[in-house]
Amino acid sequence: MIRTYTNFSLKKHNTFGIEASSKYYFEFTETEDLAVFLATNKQWPNLPILILGEGSNLLFVNDFQGLIINPNIPGISIVHEDRNNVWLEVGAGVVWDDLVEFSVFNKWGGIENLSLIPGKVGAAAVQNIGAYGMEIQHQIESVNGFDLETQTEYTYDAVNCQYAYRDSIFKNQLKNRFVITSVVFKLDKFPEFILNYGDLKTEVEKLGGVNLRNIRQTVIQIRESKLPDPKVTGNAGSFFKNPIVETSLAEQLRNNFPTLPQYPATDGKTKLAAGWLIEQCGWKGFRRGDAGVHEKQALVLVNYGTATGREIYDLSEEIKRSVQEKFGVELEREVNVIGED
Repeated sequence: MIRTYTNFSLKKHNTFGIEASSKYYFEFTETEDLAVFLATNKQWPNLPILILGEGSNLLFVNDFQGLIINPNIPGISIVHEDRNNVWLEVGAGVVWDDLVEFSVFNKWGGIENLSLIPGKVGAAAVQNIGAYGMEIQHQIESVNGFDLETQTEYTYDAVNCQYAYRDSIFKNQLKNRFVITSVVFKLDKFPEFILNYGDLKTEVEKLGGVNLRNIRQTVIQIRESKLPDPKVTGNAGSFFKNPIVETSLAEQLRNNFPTLPQYPATDGKTKLAAGWLIEQCGWKGFRRGDAGVHEKQALVLVNYGTATGREIYDLSEEIKRSVQEKFGVELEREVNVIGED
C-alpha cells in the first residue's frame, strides 16, 4: 500500500505531539513500493529527505520543507532456526514492543530488557536502543534496506552497521540515505538473563522467579512508574545520552560529588548518569509554559500541551549549559532535532 500527501500534518507522527508539517509525505508497506515511487516521482532527488518511523526520537523545531519517507512495513517471520537460536526477519514498521512481546511469548530471549521502549523496529536499528544492561546491537544479525543514492537494495551485517552507544552507520554516513525495510534478529532459546541493573533482579524475583515473562513485566512496571506515557504527555523518552568521559575526569567528579552514579564504558572510559547531573542543576520538575522537565525523571523533557519544538529545544540548550558550568561535562542530545538552525 502506498500513501502520498502534501503539506502533511506531523502532530500524530512525533511523540512530542509538536505541531509541524511536511511538504511531502510518502508511506509504504511493501519493499518494492519504494522503488516504484522513486521511479515515478522525478522531483525527489532535489528535496531534503527525512526517514521517519513513529517519530519517537525526533523534535521538530520547524516545518520540514522536503520529503518524508515512512517504511511502514509489517510482518514477523522465522527465517532460520536451530537447537539454540531462532532468526526472525521483522518489518521496519513493526512496533518495537510488539516484537518484544512476541519473542517473550515464544520464550526467545535477548530483547526482554528492552520492553516498552517506544518506536518501531527500523528506528530501533538506527538508534541502537538500549536499556537495563541490554543493547539491540547484540541481537541484530543484519539490516536490509534501500540505498537512495545508489538506487539499490542492500544488506548490512551487524559489524558493518558500526554500532556504538546510541549510534550506528545509519545515523552518520547513511543518515536519511538508507531506508531500512527489515531487520533480522538472532534470539536465544536458552537465554542468559541480564539482571545486574539497579534493583531489576530483586524486583523480578518478587514476581515469583527469573524468567522472560517476569523480566518483561518488571521492566514495564519500572518504566511506567518513572516515565510519562507519550500518549498522555508528549515526550521522546531520554532526551540526552549518558555522557562518556575520561576516567580521570570521572574520578575528579566523584571526589567532588560522591553520590554521582558512574558505570564502566568502552576504551577504559566512564559513563555518567545524565539524569543525575541534570537533577543536581535543579531542573527536575521544571516547567515554563508547556515545556518542561519530567517530575520523576530529569532525563525526560516533556510537552504538557501546546509547547513548540523551539521552546523545548531552547530549554534543552539551557540544561546543557548549566551542566557544563557545574560539572564541566557536555551533554549530547539523544533526540534528533529537525529544522535546527
